[in-house]
Amino acid sequence: MWAGTFTPPWDWRKGARSGPEGQIGVSAAPAPPAASLGTYANKGNISRGGERIYHLPGTRDYARTQISPKAGERMFCSEDEAGAAGWRAPRG
Repeated sequence: MWAGTFTPPWDWRKGARSGPEGQIGVSAAPAPPAASLGTYANKGNISRGGERIYHLPGTRDYARTQISPKAGERMFCSEDEAGAAGWRAPRG
C-alpha cells in the first residue's frame, strides 16, 4: 500500500499530481497569474450556509467561483483586505 509514489502536500497544492506511471506532472488547468498590487483578483463569495469565504488565484475553487454583486459578493485586492472585511479563507 505504501510502496507507490508520493506527492508531498506542498507540491500537491501547487498543482503537481502523480501521473499514471508515477511521474509527477502539472495538472491540466494552469493556475491564473498572481494578482498585482491594486488589482481585484481575490474572489469573495457567500456559501449556501451564509459564510463569507474568499478565494485566491491558483487555489482549488478559484476558477469555478462565480461572484454575484447582487447577492453581496465582491472582489478584494488582498488577503488582508478580505480578512479585515470579515471574510475567511476556505477550509481544507
